[in-house]
Amino acid sequence: MPRLTTFTDEAWIALENLQDSLSGIVAPTIRLGVTGLARSGKTVFITSLIHNLLHGGRLPLFDAQSSGRIAKVELRPQPSMALPRFQYEEHINTLLDEREWPQSTRSISELRLTLNYESRSTWKRRFTPSTLNIDIVDYPGEWLLDLPLLGMSYAEWSRQALSLARLGKRAEYAKPWLDMVKTLNRNESADEGAARKLAALFTDYLKRCREDDAALSTLPPGRFLMPGDLEGSPALTFAPLDIEDGQPPRDSLHAMMQERFEGYKNVVVRPFFRDHFARLDRQIVLVDTLHAINAGHEALVDLETALTDILRCFKTGSSNPLAALVSRRIDGILFAATKADHVHHENHDRMEAVLEKLVERAMTHARYQGASIDVVAMAAVRATREAIIKEGGESFPVIVGTPIKGEEIDGERFDGNTETAIFPGDLPEDPATLFQPGGEQPDEGQPVKFVRFKPPELEVTGSGVTRSLPHIRLDRAIEFLLADDLA
Repeated sequence: MPRLTTFTDEAWIALENLQDSLSGIVAPTIRLGVTGLARSGKTVFITSLIHNLLHGGRLPLFDAQSSGRIAKVELRPQPSMALPRFQYEEHINTLLDEREWPQSTRSISELRLTLNYESRSTWKRRFTPSTLNIDIVDYPGEWLLDLPLLGMSYAEWSRQALSLARLGKRAEYAKPWLDMVKTLNRNESADEGAARKLAALFTDYLKRCREDDAALSTLPPGRFLMPGDLEGSPALTFAPLDIEDGQPPRDSLHAMMQERFEGYKNVVVRPFFRDHFARLDRQIVLVDTLHAINAGHEALVDLETALTDILRCFKTGSSNPLAALVSRRIDGILFAATKADHVHHENHDRMEAVLEKLVERAMTHARYQGASIDVVAMAAVRATREAIIKEGGESFPVIVGTPIKGEEIDGERFDGNTETAIFPGDLPEDPATLFQPGGEQPDEGQPVKFVRFKPPELEVTGSGVTRSLPHIRLDRAIEFLLADDLA
C-alpha cells in the first residue's frame, strides 16, 4: 500500500492522538468507526445500537449488559465542535413513528455514548474509571475508496480509471464520457466548459454504476457521488484523461485536470484521513452482500475488490503503551453482512461464508499485524419473522413482513400495507461458486431474491412494556467491538 501521509500529516496526527490519550486518562474513550458502501445500513445500525443500549434491549451475547454490569447508559455532548451530530432522535422517530427507514449517510457525523459499568477485575474496579465514552464516527464507505488516491499520480489514476471503465457493464455506462475523452486534445488550452462537461459525464457514469441493477462498488472519487457543499467546486470538476506520464504543457486541459486532482486530494481526502480516519480505535464495516449477489457475478467481484482496497487502508495491529500515546492503530475490525432478516436463519451461516470469502484476501494481512477480525450475518433492525408454510405436502421456510410500497417479486407489486410470506431462496453451500463467471445462480435450491420491508412495529409485552428494536446478532457485534474495554 503506498504511503498515505506526509511528515506534516504524521505530526498533526500524533498531536491529536496525544491530546486524545491524555484526556482518556480521566475518561477512557473508544473511537468507533461505522462505515459501509451505499445501502449497507449504517444509519440503521447506529440508531438501533443506541436505542438498544439506552433502553436495555435484548442483548444476551453482550456480556457486560446480560451479566448486569452496566449501571447506566446516556447520550453526552460530543467532543468535536466541527462535526455534525448524528441525528439519533430524528432517525429513531422515523423508524418508530413513521415506520420508514431513515435517510442514508451522506457525510461524516459523530455522537458520544457514555456507559457507566462495573469491571469484572477487582484491580480495575479500585484503580481505574468505571466510565467508558464511545465516540461513534459515522462516515460513507465511499470515502475510504479515495484513500489510495493519496499514493497515486493523476496519470496513474487516469490509466486505472480508464482501464476499469472499459470492462463489463461499465463499458456501456461509461460510453458518453469515453466518447468525449477521444475527442479532446489534452495539450490544448484549458477550457472550463469542456472540463465541466467532462466531469459531469464522468459523474453520470459513476452514478449509473451504483444503481440497483449494476450494484458496482469500486467508484472513486467518492465525493463525486455525494458532493455536499463542494458541489460545483474545482476540486470536484475533473475527470480521467487518456494520458501518459510526464509534465503537461502549461495551461493545458491536462494541466488543469492534474491540478484539480491534486486539489481533491489536498482539500477532501487528506483532511478526512488526518482528522478522522487515523484517529479510530475500532471499526465496523457494513456490507450489503445480498444486493451484490442479486446483481450478479460482476457486482460481487467488484465488491470483493472494493472491500480489499478498504481493508488495506486500515492501520491495524496493536501498539506498545508508549507508542499508543501518539499513534493509534485499529485493533478490531468487524465485517457485518447486513439484512440477515431477508433470508431464513438456515442461510445465515452461508451468508457469513460469502462475506468471509469477500474479505479473505485482505484479512490475512490484518491478522498478521495483530488485529482481531471477525465476520457476522446481522440485521440491526429485524423487519421480518420466520414461518413455515405447507404446499403440496411439502414444508417451506419463509420470512414474513410488510414489503415497502412498490417492491415487486415474481410480477407481484406490493402496496406497502399488506403483510406477505416470501420464500427468499437459498444461498449456495460453497460460496466460491458465486465468484465464478456465470455463478450468480446458486447450484442448489432457488436463487436468492429479496424485497425491502418496512420497519417493524415494536412488540408490547403482556404487562404493557414496549420492547426495544428487534435485531439479529446486534449483541454479537457489540460484544466484539466493546467487550475488551468493559472487561
